[in-house]
Order: sequence, then structure tokens, then C-alpha cells
Amino acid sequence: MSTTIKKRHREQTRQERQQNKEARRAQRKTEKPVSAHSNSQEDPDLAGMVAGPQDPAIAITG
Repeated sequence: MSTTIKKRHREQTRQERQQNKEARRAQRKTEKPVSAHSNSQEDPDLAGMVAGPQDPAIAITG
């Protein structure tokens, strides 16, 4: 094989890999589950917490 033919084959292989990668990315994007945390829902880790000064009795014992 001449250098030109090898180079063309290598470039075609690279392009095929790139197309496969793009297809996988597009598939993952469509299959990606919707996040359970949206702006309208309260974060379960922060549920019930109150911002501001804390009760001194809790701070001393805790």
C-alpha cells in the first residue's frame, strides 16, 4: 500500500469512530433520565431546615 492509500484508510477509520461517538452522545442525551431535583421541588437533604441564627441550647449540646 502506498502512503496515500494508508493515510486515506486511517482518515476514514477516524471519521467512522467520530460518527459512532457522536451517535452514542446523541443517544445518551435522549435517554438521560430527568433529574429528580428540579427548581420547583424542595431538596430532601435540606427539608425542614431553617435559615438564620440557631437555638443556643442545640449548639452547646450538639
